[in-house]
Parts: sequence; C-alpha cells; structure tokens
Amino acid sequence: MSDAAPETQTLEEAVEPEHEPAAPAPLNVSRTPTGNAEVDAHLERLGDADHLATDGHVEVYEDVHRGLRDALTALDARPGPPAPPSSYEQRAPSPSYGNRS
Repeated sequence: MSDAAPETQTLEEAVEPEHEPAAPAPLNVSRTPTGNAEVDAHLERLGDADHLATDGHVEVYEDVHRGLRDALTALDARPGPPAPPSSYEQRAPSPSYGNRS
C-alpha cells in the first residue's frame, strides 16, 4: 500500500487545446429564379457568402437587401396602365320605362 497522495492535474493540464475554426463551407441553398433579371442577380449574390467566414456574411446580406429594396422601390416608381374610368362615366342612359307601345 502506498501512502503517496494521488496526482492532481493542474489547471493548465485540464484545459483542452484550442481548436481552429472550421473553414467556410457552402450552404448549398437552392435559389429559384424569379424571372426578374435584377432580382435574380441579387439572389445569386447570396452565393458569395458561401466562400466567406461568418463575419463576412453581414456585408453580403446587407448588399443583397439593399438591392432588393431598390428593385421594389423602382416598381413603385414605374408608371402603370392608366386607371379605368369611373363606373359613373361608363353608364349608359337608362331606358325610359314610361313609354309602352
């Protein structure tokens, strides 16, 4: 039997070594074309985030958000088709019911 005290680990030995962060990996999120070339270009820009570290994603997301917002604003600024005339102006004169033959 040994009277020696059991060895205890020092704090430095108990701490695990630091790990390197994982390299950027593509998310492989599918992007379905919308049919609007401007919007589709902004959505494709999201793919740039696949090759960046997480802290670089914000810049891409803000750029895409700004572009999509501008595209929506441009839709509001475009003149649309002329408004139809009011229904009051389109009414035909009512037939006279007092004239019976």
